[in-house]
Amino acid sequence: MSDKPTPLREQLIRNIHDAARERQQREPLYDSVCGSVTQGTAAKQLGAGIDEVAPGKRSCPYHYHLVEEEMFIVLEGSGTLRVASEMLAVRAGDLIVIPAGPAYPHQLINTSDAVLKYLSISTQSPTEICFYPDSGKVGAYGLGVKLMQRPQDKLDYWDGEP
Repeated sequence: MSDKPTPLREQLIRNIHDAARERQQREPLYDSVCGSVTQGTAAKQLGAGIDEVAPGKRSCPYHYHLVEEEMFIVLEGSGTLRVASEMLAVRAGDLIVIPAGPAYPHQLINTSDAVLKYLSISTQSPTEICFYPDSGKVGAYGLGVKLMQRPQDKLDYWDGEP
């Protein structure tokens, strides 16, 4: 048995402590540090990331997916899951499942004095549509496409066509 780097090990095994991380901050509500754990692996349908949300901050805007299911495993700290118009307490050891669809808009909020750290796992569809109920935005994501728009600003199907 070996933990030395090999092509097979590089395709299949990652350590969450070694994941490169990036800070995503937008005052006054959002401040998190996150990174992909599965990027560059052999995974085609599952993705995982490690997220740390600063005390009193949120991870991302309130949203729901039409395609992707998500799962969050709270590793450290405590906070609140805002989901389907309710506020539910979460703490270390909790496993949260979020099915795709409009019934489960969601957002994790760190309502504590310590960092909220969790593993996020999701299906990885090459195309996705995400809705943001607080701002009325819709995001469309696909191969080489990243579009954010509000439905009231939509174009007619025939707009610009000869």
